[in-house]
Amino acid sequence: MRIDFDPARCDRDAFYRLMTATVVPRPIAWVSTTSADGTDNLAPHSFFTISCVAPPVVQFTSVGRKDSLRNIEETGEFVVNFAPESMFEQINATATDFPRGISEFDAVGVAREPGLRVKPPRVAASPVVLECELHSTLRLGDSTVVFGRVVHAAVSEEVMAEGHPEVTRLAPLTRLGKDEWGTLGGVREISRVPYSRWQEAEAEAAR
Repeated sequence: MRIDFDPARCDRDAFYRLMTATVVPRPIAWVSTTSADGTDNLAPHSFFTISCVAPPVVQFTSVGRKDSLRNIEETGEFVVNFAPESMFEQINATATDFPRGISEFDAVGVAREPGLRVKPPRVAASPVVLECELHSTLRLGDSTVVFGRVVHAAVSEEVMAEGHPEVTRLAPLTRLGKDEWGTLGGVREISRVPYSRWQEAEAEAAR
């Protein structure tokens, strides 16, 4: 038996909590921006994914008009900083609704490093950073999807293995429902089966 939920009849926040508890785990875009007047901002956004491969484009959603969105609209630049488990408390703290004009870098005590291609600073301790220029935005109801073209990526040597970022070294932090967060847990590997292999197996079974 299932319980039915009609978004047209549910309270907005109740249905939001339902979605964030079931669309899990969600990777975190720890977005750093700089306002037009020079104030640095840092905030986690858990509606985050890849949009395009060539050109490389990532996207995150601002629920409401948050400082990250305003700063990107003003300057056209931002950085997605990888959110590692080791920085759990700092990531959560940067979600505090600080008044506009207060830098989360300073309030929380997150060390900066300069970007290479964009003005917003990077999180110095983040193992992966994606420097982005604004591609476009899409307004959907009370939210805005931000698309950023990745113009530079930098990865810490400590998380690399055989020329590739290794997931257990990255130790990604993810968002779940309510106040819940997720860590990596077990990792399973399986190769995709090409259609030609299916045909070979079917032919073999038919003999």
